[in-house]
Amino acid sequence: MSEGAAQPVERHLPTEEARDLFALVRELIQREIAPHAAAEEEAGHFPRELFTLLSESGLLGLAYDSEFGGGDQPYEVYLQVLEELAAARLTVGLGVSVHSLACHGLAGYGTKEQQTEHLPDMLGGGLLGAYCLSEPSSGSDAASLRTKAVRDGDDWIITGTKAWITHGGIADFYTVLARTGGEGARGVTAFLVPGDAEGLAAAAPEKKMGMKGSPTAQLHFDGVRVPDARRIGDEGQGFAIALSALDSGRLGIAACAIGVAQAALAEALRYATERRQFGRPIADFQGLRFMLADMATQIEAGRALYLAAARLRDAGRPFSKEAAMAKLLCTDTAMKVTTDAVQVLGGYGYTADFPVERYMREAKVLQIVEGTNQIQRMVIARHLAGPDSR
Repeated sequence: MSEGAAQPVERHLPTEEARDLFALVRELIQREIAPHAAAEEEAGHFPRELFTLLSESGLLGLAYDSEFGGGDQPYEVYLQVLEELAAARLTVGLGVSVHSLACHGLAGYGTKEQQTEHLPDMLGGGLLGAYCLSEPSSGSDAASLRTKAVRDGDDWIITGTKAWITHGGIADFYTVLARTGGEGARGVTAFLVPGDAEGLAAAAPEKKMGMKGSPTAQLHFDGVRVPDARRIGDEGQGFAIALSALDSGRLGIAACAIGVAQAALAEALRYATERRQFGRPIADFQGLRFMLADMATQIEAGRALYLAAARLRDAGRPFSKEAAMAKLLCTDTAMKVTTDAVQVLGGYGYTADFPVERYMREAKVLQIVEGTNQIQRMVIARHLAGPDSR
């Protein structure tokens, strides 16, 4: 069965520039992404050349300042671009989100000199980034990370292992969180580490159930020397920088999740209107009609929630709770909608000849990355009822 991008979603965009941007994105998807998505995912191929094209097209720095090569777009627009890219291929949409996450620390906390030196290449110069927070023994409990950075004159020596790194081993730069002080969150500092730094090596990519085209690997830091000029923010400020990045990154995951769900709904609708049983299309049967109605309603609810959180961010208002809510709802929606899409297609849905089985496998990881959905519930509850009294 041939595969294409999801049916176009009617967008309510704030400017003519944003509308032109979406025309570019959709043309690029139809020409460069959708025709190759299924075959490249099955082959485990990462489209590095496509990310170079996205960078040249200005799509890797949309939400950042044009002063440093960004697109000056509000998050409301950037997230909808992510949704469209993820609907065509999650490896691409999530890859753009991870790259943006890797740029967040320097863009938000770097010095003017650092931003001028590094951001133009990071945002529009063809480079690809990755974000290094998790470790083999510290996933949800990220503040307990063990990777150390020890001061040596004007340099830092980084030693340790990072885990579950999207773009691990292929990125041109890494935003790395390492311990420079005592235990807990206050002892963590952020660094910008070149991908070709001496002593930095990647393990073999993880063998995942989905997103096979997106490399995920451990990174080993064996005495990696980084100049103090590549320290981001103050010593001990790293964990605050990481949390700030994750608030925005969770909205990226939410948008990607809705993209995957939208693609699954489009395929389910196409199949249900074409497949005939008992002399009529299966879309005529109430059981399936109600499933499709629920799928569409859940997608619209998720999209509305992530856009509401994005507008808070664009207005400079707190949005941490809303980002957690959006990540929780949208990724749970993606899992439910993709599972239902497989059910709509019946036996065909369980085969690799149709894309919905891939969407279901891909949706699962979105409930895990950038804070599991159990962590999102903890974040939301903390905003509602205050810290746990224990």
